[in-house]
Parts: sequence; structure tokens; C-alpha cells
Amino acid sequence: MKTHLAAALLLSTAFAAPASAQTGIDAANLTETVRTLASNQFQGRAPGTVGEERTIGYLIGRLEAMGLEPAGVDGGWTQPVPLLHTRLGTPETLAFDRKGVATPLTFGTDIYVSTLQPKDRAVVANAPMVFVGYGVSAPERGWDDFKGQDLKDKVAVFLINDPDFVAAKGEVAFGKFGGRTMTYYGRWTYKFEEAARRGAIAALIVHDTEGVGYGWNVVKSAGGENYGLVVPPEKVTSLALQGWISGETAAKLFADAGQDLEKLRVAARRKDFKPIDLGTGFDAAIPVTQEVVQSQNVLAKISGAKRPDEVVIYGAHWDAYGEGPPDAQGRIYRAGANDDALGVAGLFEIARLFKAAPPPDRTIAFAFWTAEERGLLGSEAYAEKPIFPLEKTVANLGLDILQTAGRAKDVVLVGKGQGTLEDDLARFAAAQGRSVTPESLPERGLFYRADHFSLAKRGVPVLLMMGIAGASDLVEGGKQAGQKWVDAYTGKCYHQACDAWGPDWNLHGAVQDIDIFYQIGDELARSARWPGWKAGSEFKAIRDKSAAARK
Repeated sequence: MKTHLAAALLLSTAFAAPASAQTGIDAANLTETVRTLASNQFQGRAPGTVGEERTIGYLIGRLEAMGLEPAGVDGGWTQPVPLLHTRLGTPETLAFDRKGVATPLTFGTDIYVSTLQPKDRAVVANAPMVFVGYGVSAPERGWDDFKGQDLKDKVAVFLINDPDFVAAKGEVAFGKFGGRTMTYYGRWTYKFEEAARRGAIAALIVHDTEGVGYGWNVVKSAGGENYGLVVPPEKVTSLALQGWISGETAAKLFADAGQDLEKLRVAARRKDFKPIDLGTGFDAAIPVTQEVVQSQNVLAKISGAKRPDEVVIYGAHWDAYGEGPPDAQGRIYRAGANDDALGVAGLFEIARLFKAAPPPDRTIAFAFWTAEERGLLGSEAYAEKPIFPLEKTVANLGLDILQTAGRAKDVVLVGKGQGTLEDDLARFAAAQGRSVTPESLPERGLFYRADHFSLAKRGVPVLLMMGIAGASDLVEGGKQAGQKWVDAYTGKCYHQACDAWGPDWNLHGAVQDIDIFYQIGDELARSARWPGWKAGSEFKAIRDKSAAARK
């Protein structure tokens, strides 16, 4: 670690711009940071690897060079995040079994699974498969898909998204869960959590590109790996395996069981839906390589001059997907140039501007999260053991994937109707001559898929800038060009080796977006204002409980 740290510290000085050199966000600085972090030297920045060691050293070197203060544990720059890292080997058995007749499954084609149990083998022995529809238990909405079904030692089979995702007017589910806007009940994380709460031995979700928001290529991109926070034995998940069935494989599974999957999709949109035993067993025996790896969040700050205990946190994740199979160009590192080296670069630029300005009244913190790609684990570890009290955390402003297609006439809002920070977004966008466009695909649940969510679910007001949330209305080409960029990125490069810096990148739009976040944070850091949640947000009541701490 020390060798890599020293090398990264030396490297970082080459890119440390003088504080007075710029008066705004600098695209050249963004490019230099991205090209560095996405280079082969950092090996795709996977947690617990040499790539992480080099990344942590580089981040610390940059922060020190800019004159920021460490904000980690015990006065250091980092917060330890121990992770359980598992990787499945070649399956010995992987099949559906119906009345003694096995249907072998091809890993990565028919089915994709992983494990978060610290065991050397993942075994599911002919466990009964039960279709639970959307798997939603929401008493506040009068909805229960389980109807008392015992799932202990069984395999829960889910549909992705919410019961009203494709419901038409007149159907019982229509509008129950926000329509096309996904709630947390629609996320795959919720479904796995709910299956575990009910004692299932495995959980499988039927893949649907429209419902989840990405193709099968993204589902299988982790290659059998998984990461989870290290937990006590009594809190280890009951799920020996969790994952996805391809749409084609699921259709055959249901047909072989005498069921029509398409008809059941409709049935699952009714309140009277009841779980269905598929009369099929799931067999799996897969060797597992498992280890505990020590990963780290990197945390820095600029202390507030008047109210240092009140904190505005900027966040981006430093991790990407590490090494994988070579692509058509022979590239093996899935280095996440946009996801999220560009977000990291944005934080450096924001920090540079703050250091060049008068000291803020409130503390400004910069969080570089680990293991976002593995389930928001770094931010979740922080939220469980926060360095700065959450009740006095003013806001969390997150950068995660920015559009690289040029200037835009609008800025895309993720999570419309959630919090008052969206009003700030609109105000500062207007000052740039831009409007606000709500995310075009709210059914993808992006609000629940980035690190800010770890703090949001604990009541901290949040705002996310994410370029894939919708088609930007580009100055050159309009929304059609914006959609072309989104489709190209999500369809080809999301979590793939081709998420690499290229000379065709146009960062003028990213500069606009980063500047808005700087302006929002600057205003919050120099005022006594507390942003909040809007009526109807599921997070408002959580924040309200700590109101006395902010008086």
C-alpha cells in the first residue's frame, strides 16, 4: 500500500491546478482526471485490489495538494469498509427439476446468480420454486403479494418493478405505486431483501429490459462476483443464491409448469393475486471463492468558519468494475471513465473552487465512496457509522454519470417531487438560461440506484445529477441527439470496457451541471437554510424526527 501510495502522490502533483488559475469549472481539468483514473494503471478500480490501492493513494494525493483537510476516521483520510467478496466458480449443478426431469441451465445465458453468504459452496437442493408476483408487501398501500405464503427454504420468483408499472387505467394496481415512477418496492434490492426476511433459500427475478432499465448484458456483467458489507453471523442473508432468469428461460419455466407467464403478469397487478407453486425444484451446487477485503471511503473537508458542525456533503464513487473478459478491442479493464471517474473529477473541480473562495460558514465535505457498483456499500457503511451527524448534514449532492455530448438547454431532474433541493436546481438552472426536465424514465428507479440513497433513506435531503436519467435537450441536435447519447451509452458501454475516455467527449454540458451543483452547495454553505423533503416523500417523516437538532 505504501509503495502505491507514494507513486500516486507523485502522480497527483502533475494535475493539481493552482487555486487561482480558474474562476469556473474547467473541462481540461475534468479530462485530465478522467484519463488518469480510467487508465490501465488503475486496473479498473475494483475494491480490494491493487487498483484500489493506487486509486486511494491518487485521491489522497490530489486532496492534499489542494489543501483540503482529512475527514476520515481518527483524523485520517479514509473510513475502512470491510467487504465480503465472493466469486462463483463453474457450476457443478445448475438446473430446474420438474417431476425428476432436469432442465440444465447455462450460467450467464439462461440464468445469472451470485451469493452473499461467506461459504465455500452455494448449494440449493431441489428447493420448491414459488412465483410471488411483484413480491410487494406494502401495508400502507393496502398491498400484499405474499398472502401468508411460507417461503422458508424455498425459491422466490419475482417480477421486476412495481405492480402498476404497466397497469392501465381501470386496473386495480393503476397509480398505486406512482405509475411509471418506480418506488423502492420495484427495485431488485428490495426483492432480495424481502425474500431473505421471509427465509427463502434463493431469489430469482424474471429479467425484463423495460422493467429494470437495462439489458441482460448489464445483469451478467459482474461475472459471478458479489460484494456485501461484513455482518455478524446472525445477520447473514438466508439466500444461498440470488439473481435473475432471462425472459426466454422464464417463459419456458412457467410453460413447463402449465402456467402462462404473460397472463400471470396481468394477474399480479391485482390485489387478490396469490403466490403460485410452480411445481418445479431448483438445483444448484456451485463452488465459491470468498474472502474479506478491506476497502475504504476517502473523506475530505473544508471546515466551516461559523457553524462547522453543519455539513454539506458532495459525493461520487471512485470504484468501477475492475478486470473482465477482453472486449472486441482487447480491453480487459472496465474502468468506468464516465461511471464515475467523471463524477470524481467533478468533485475535485468543486473543491478547487471552494478552496479559492472565502471560507464557508458551514463545513463542506467531499466523499469518494467505495463499492457503489456492488450495491452502494461504501455510502451505506458511512450512513451506518457517519463521520458527521446525519441530523446536521444539510444535504448530500451526488455526481454519478454525466452526459458527454455537449451543452444542453435543460438539466434532468432525478426524483421529482421528493425534496426542496429540486427548487434550488430549477433556480440555478434558470440562471444559466436552462430549464428543468423530469427524468424521462422514472420507471428505472435511478433515485434508488446511486449513493445518495444511503443518506436519503435516513432523512438527509439529497440531489443527484445523472446523465442517463433522460435525454438532454442538446444545443446541437436537441432531444433526439440527447436520446442517441443515452441509448449508445446504456446500450453499449454501461459497466463495460468501452466506458472509456474518448476524443469525441464534449464536456461543456458536464461543466454546466457541475457548476450548478457548486452553486447550490455554495449557497447552502454560506446560509443558515435547511433544505427538506416535500409532502408525500417517504423520507420526510424520518427527517422530521430530528428537527430539534437543527434549531
